[in-house]
Amino acid sequence: MNPITQLNASELSRAIHARDVSCEDVMLAYLKQWHRLNGRHNALISLRPAETLIDEARANDVALAQGHSKGWLHGIPQAIKDTSATQGLPTTYGCRTRARHIAPRDGIMAGRVKAAGAIVVGKTNVPEFGLGSHTFNELFGATRNAWDETVSAGGSSGGACSALALRMLPVADGSDFMGSLRNPASWHNLFGMRPSQGLVPFGPQADMWINQLATEGPLARTVVDLTRLLATQSGHHPSAPLSWSEPALASLAEQLPPGPQALKGLRVGWWGDLGGYLAMEPGVLTACEAGLDRMAAGGAQVTPLQPGFKPEGVWRTWLVLRQALTSSRIAAELAVPGTREFLKPEALWEYDQGLQLTFAQFEKASQARTAFHHALLKQFETVDVIALPGAQVWPFPVEQRWPQTINGRTMDTYHRWMECTVYATLAGAPCISVPSGFHASGCWPMGIQLIAKPRADAQLLRWAAAYEMLIPDWLARQPPVLSTAGQ
Repeated sequence: MNPITQLNASELSRAIHARDVSCEDVMLAYLKQWHRLNGRHNALISLRPAETLIDEARANDVALAQGHSKGWLHGIPQAIKDTSATQGLPTTYGCRTRARHIAPRDGIMAGRVKAAGAIVVGKTNVPEFGLGSHTFNELFGATRNAWDETVSAGGSSGGACSALALRMLPVADGSDFMGSLRNPASWHNLFGMRPSQGLVPFGPQADMWINQLATEGPLARTVVDLTRLLATQSGHHPSAPLSWSEPALASLAEQLPPGPQALKGLRVGWWGDLGGYLAMEPGVLTACEAGLDRMAAGGAQVTPLQPGFKPEGVWRTWLVLRQALTSSRIAAELAVPGTREFLKPEALWEYDQGLQLTFAQFEKASQARTAFHHALLKQFETVDVIALPGAQVWPFPVEQRWPQTINGRTMDTYHRWMECTVYATLAGAPCISVPSGFHASGCWPMGIQLIAKPRADAQLLRWAAAYEMLIPDWLARQPPVLSTAGQ
């Protein structure tokens, strides 16, 4: 492989600004990488013409020669997730009814990434409407896992994670409603962070007050890159009234990684499978506990933690809130006659379920969410971080829509198999997925979720960076296809 594509985003930024490599060299290297790998894995979509991208890279070189840098992402290729509005590019949500929709302006996050100097090359693939943790749709097809092209890349940020793991991008953005930053990161040996509610403003959207379960966030191969991208994405925006800023993020990347004592005394509460409540495929808990063992070796105090809530009640709360918020999005599509036949059954199920809800049910669920939030805060009186698996199953065949059973237990909805991700979402708490080892066969990665108190994002990143220092052997591994990509 070209050594340029092996660099992480921070390394690449330093090389560009030191004039060790040109922006044109970088773009050419990535164009070759896409040519070699994207046809097999289908991670990048709506790619812009190569000639246009090379011209923009050359313009960035001229600007840098004149002493003008746009920011740390100056000249670095980026592909924006296809659920985020990007001016002049299709923003389809993986839906055939939106195939011709060209965003008239950038969303908040895409605009900030561009302002930091990135060259937007196209989009990353998603499931239809971002629903389901398996990236496939009827418009672009399925994205394949970077580590094994026969299995799912996860989702809904599956395209972003596959491209990032395959060195087709140096860093990537994603979004997270029900683990969409965390599940695919877990399956790709990457770091993915769902930030605290409101830290990364999500817009434009019709409602900026109630629809607060989804958020955009960063994906990276290192915690430093994750931190830098989060600093770029985050901060208050006047059109997002519930957004806020974390000044510590601006300089945090320069302070990482912390010293070797950073994990000493860290109190980690291990939820595991919530006392047998969560169905788990064999080997998942073992892989996650390998990561916990590394934390303990670094000085953390890891202890089992009983949830201070009834998990089934939390799930019922989740169903009501998700159906209500998702249904309104699907309704906008169905307002066009004849579109129902083009939408996938999972989306229609969410819509139909949402139609049956009353405001009283929605309000009751919101109250239950509040009670859960308080219960979680109570747990943080005895621990600093709560850990649980990043996924409940290993990557499954790419042709399968979703796991029907887990270890003999039937899944009663298309997303029940990702129930482990709803807790951070409902609490509005920061949660990072970190690598925690591999399947016994060695072919599939697994990650572990680390949840911190709401708005403790900077501290969570410090702990994750300290953990990163303890797993160099896992991070040194690369998808097998990279060793044969040039053959």
